[in-house]
Amino acid sequence: MAPPGLRAVLFDLDGTLADTAPDLIAAVNRLLAEEGRAPLPDAALRPLVSKGGRALLGRAFADLDADAREPLLPRFLAAYSQALAVHTRPFDGVETLLAAIDARGWPWGIVTNKPEGLAVGVVEGLGWSTRAKALVGGDTLALRKPAPEPLWLAARQLGIAPGDCLYVGDDARDIEAAKAAGMPSVAALWGYREAHENPLDWAADVACLDADALRAWLGLDAAFAVQVR
Repeated sequence: MAPPGLRAVLFDLDGTLADTAPDLIAAVNRLLAEEGRAPLPDAALRPLVSKGGRALLGRAFADLDADAREPLLPRFLAAYSQALAVHTRPFDGVETLLAAIDARGWPWGIVTNKPEGLAVGVVEGLGWSTRAKALVGGDTLALRKPAPEPLWLAARQLGIAPGDCLYVGDDARDIEAAKAAGMPSVAALWGYREAHENPLDWAADVACLDADALRAWLGLDAAFAVQVR
């Protein structure tokens, strides 16, 4: 069951609230085409989406060292920014989860390592701009996850103490950030990860298979039922 005293929920974006992989993979393959290279299949890139643009480029341009790949990053981000909410969709059960959180009266927000401007574009594309009461991107502060500062800022935006916020994410650094911020955490098992990664090693407070399981763990089914009748 949910931690006692819980008053708000914060989420990672990519791989937690939204399946952003199709648009990110399209941007990588556009860059590969510009460089005269063959596209990569979704399966080669999807597991890396939560690890950011550099990880995606590391897979796509594995023959180049990190310094040689760095000039590709702004080109990748530019390509992505031109089509960042074309095929992006909420994961199954997320809209119902968010509606239940709204019905309970808990504010919710987003803390992502995606650049803030791109995150705003995705959130707008999904129709969440007025519903998300906090939004912190990877460049909002000098530090990003797994540092706790972005989570603390989001809690301040909500006006709620960090210990009364829950953080949900699909990557080890999400859980690390939550622990450092003094927030209980949920590992989102429906997100992106590589085959060798075991979310149980992250030692989150709970791991949920899907958004419906998270909604049930939060005890929100009854509140949502009252709201929609």
